[in-house]
Amino acid sequence: MAAFCWVMMGLALWHFTIFLPDKFWGGIVGAFLGALVGSVVVALIINGFSIPGRHDTTILTALEGAPGALIGVGIVYFEGLRREKATGQPSAIGV
Repeated sequence: MAAFCWVMMGLALWHFTIFLPDKFWGGIVGAFLGALVGSVVVALIINGFSIPGRHDTTILTALEGAPGALIGVGIVYFEGLRREKATGQPSAIGV
């Protein structure tokens, strides 16, 4: 249940990427993957690489996914900026 909460937190924070310029590596799909993977990986690190069970899941468990989602989106964003600067072409697909 905790992994579901982490993924949902990543998905919720991903929705706010529409307010940022589309500089993500892989476009909006890259931002989506960065948020989901980041939220799960960092939450696993916080919990010592174990997933809490159904009865150990609280609202704080869901909040453990927030820093990872932000870190994941940030990594994908800055990688997109780096690639755009190196090639001179937009990093988003279809732009």
